[in-house]
Amino acid sequence: MTETPSFRSDITVELVKHSASDTDVLWAARVSTAGEQSIDEIGKDPERSRGLLNFLMRDRHGSPFEHNSMTFLITAPIFVFREFHRHRVGWSYNEESGRYRQLQPVFYVPGPDRKLVQRGRPGKYEFVPGSDEQHAVVGKVMEESYRQAYAAYQEMLAAGVAREVARAVLPVGLFSSMYATCNARSLMHFLGLRTRDERATVPTFPQREIEMVGERMEEEWARLMPLTHAAFNANGRVAP
Repeated sequence: MTETPSFRSDITVELVKHSASDTDVLWAARVSTAGEQSIDEIGKDPERSRGLLNFLMRDRHGSPFEHNSMTFLITAPIFVFREFHRHRVGWSYNEESGRYRQLQPVFYVPGPDRKLVQRGRPGKYEFVPGSDEQHAVVGKVMEESYRQAYAAYQEMLAAGVAREVARAVLPVGLFSSMYATCNARSLMHFLGLRTRDERATVPTFPQREIEMVGERMEEEWARLMPLTHAAFNANGRVAP
């Protein structure tokens, strides 16, 4: 069956399950001094221990921030996942497979607010908005390329070629989906590199599309662990 390509500029991030709260950090930290009695911290008001959370973050005692879990369902262009998978410590991934299913013709085209022009040299550059003409060229060329690539993919499938062979013609602008599971410490490291924030003490230069993913993940995490999130921001957005 012939399918018509569609185009989108957004990404989606859904928190599908979690076991994560500020108290997870507190009981893990207090086992150092309280032993098995540290379990009593579960259920206590974490606001009373805001100072401990800030101390752990400031002095980079990182392991207490690992005793929690968040699983996200992320839908984004494949080139975002190629960057995402550089983050390995504290992360688990499962992505949809082009070997086992026919990939759907949904492709990424930058939205009108996506800055298109790079100025400067690597490590000291900035992106600035493109002109209306540049946006028109990007949309036209990308859509034409995507249509041609997906038509070639379908032609091979119709001829009986294996999905794992036919997928080679598809571009990295194709949308994919994956489950990504992390803990607060690994997420903080990701956010420190893949988002820009005026509170950060270390400058970062993330590609906008992966930053969009990071922003949505951070929104969910901030809701689950507000005190830990606040301590992260107060201490320069550097992972402990």
